[in-house]
Amino acid sequence: MRPGLENFILLADGYKISHHLQYPPGTTKVYSYFESRGGKFDKTVFFGLQYILKKWLVGVVITQQMIDSAEILLNKFFQGSKIFNREGWEYILREHGGKLPLRIKAVPEGTVLPTRNVLFTVENTDPKLAWLTNYVETVLVQCWYPMTVATNSYYQKLRIAEYLAETADTLDKLPIMLVDFGYRGCSSVESAGIGGCAHLVNFTSTDTLAALDVAHQYYGEEVAGFSIPATEHSTMTSWGRDGESAAVRSLLEKIPEGYLAIVSDSYDLFNMVEHILGEELKDKIESRKGCIVVRPDSGDPATMVLNTLNILGKKFGQKENSKGYKMLPSCISVIQGDGICYESIGSILSTMKENGWSADNLVFGSGGALLQRLDRDTQKCAYKCSYVVVDGEGRDVYKDPVTDPGKKSKRGRQVLIKKDGEFKTVRQEDTSQDDEMYTVFENGELTTEWTFDQIRTRSQQNLTKC
Repeated sequence: MRPGLENFILLADGYKISHHLQYPPGTTKVYSYFESRGGKFDKTVFFGLQYILKKWLVGVVITQQMIDSAEILLNKFFQGSKIFNREGWEYILREHGGKLPLRIKAVPEGTVLPTRNVLFTVENTDPKLAWLTNYVETVLVQCWYPMTVATNSYYQKLRIAEYLAETADTLDKLPIMLVDFGYRGCSSVESAGIGGCAHLVNFTSTDTLAALDVAHQYYGEEVAGFSIPATEHSTMTSWGRDGESAAVRSLLEKIPEGYLAIVSDSYDLFNMVEHILGEELKDKIESRKGCIVVRPDSGDPATMVLNTLNILGKKFGQKENSKGYKMLPSCISVIQGDGICYESIGSILSTMKENGWSADNLVFGSGGALLQRLDRDTQKCAYKCSYVVVDGEGRDVYKDPVTDPGKKSKRGRQVLIKKDGEFKTVRQEDTSQDDEMYTVFENGELTTEWTFDQIRTRSQQNLTKC
């Protein structure tokens, strides 16, 4: 076997290779926890641990070939210093059949809870392998990514829901109102799949096909998201500048029903909307069984959306809904897919509301800001040791840097409880309440599994204005 990502031993930061030598003599237990210490949003949607567990930790993950291969590489990596823990890994292989003797407890995925609460805990179940708890930190902390995407998407949903509640007759359209356009903007196919799946916790609209595979393989969802036929600039401009009308006419003939999105700013957005869609092809659009979704794709988003709505309202007509806001007829609507993020959604919807337009006329598409413009510090995710057993004595441990009080960590074994309907993290010995976390992994086996439908339902139950 070539040393690489398929070798579990190498799924760690390089400096962790020496950590088995660094704990106090007689250490038999290391217990750590993972949390969001704060960040951009004051609540967190927990999601993605099950993917990591199934992909990397469940079943036999250590073989003799892995051990031999890792030793060769790591001896070179440390320039001849033979600090590789061959004895420890061979013990796991011999005594545990290559499975990891760890216990992981976690909040149910899809739970929305305030930051600074424990999200999962990890501890070794074999006293000879205390070093293993924090060895797996590297791969487990990568839960920050799906969790942060799910949180980012969730807060955009809250913002959209707020404006729908104020300006629309119903919230029926909410699940489709933010489309994932982020596939091409991701750092890899794998990150697109993970992040795209996290977005689908909150919405059902996506163009990131990799997300469907992750939801199916790791959460049992047959088809987690949906899309509609849509043009891009290449398919429009290939008709030439004078061929825009012919391009749209062809589309209306070849896709005669259902939703169809048409990018409209390849040359002159206003000519396309007012004259081609609103005059030349108006009758065909109105008689078609479905909805044409107009996509302005450049310029200031709030301004372009408003201008597009105003032109369409003039050409196709408009009516007021029960709340007094303008609605286009069902044959035509708008999607804004350029420059969409949490902040711009608020600006666009606010501009629409101020000018009398219901949020129900619009759908958003988001790319880099949805799946890529995030990092571990967006929600300040951290994995910290809080309890050890040394020579049979339990010790609460923590960090408390004088240079950054915000990085102060928790002490002791952690329990997540509900008090007056709110989540709260306390030391185990300070409560008699049941832990809200479940054992999800023990000694190489997945002990609790969540379906995608359960996760979505849990997140939806927490969809309240924040």
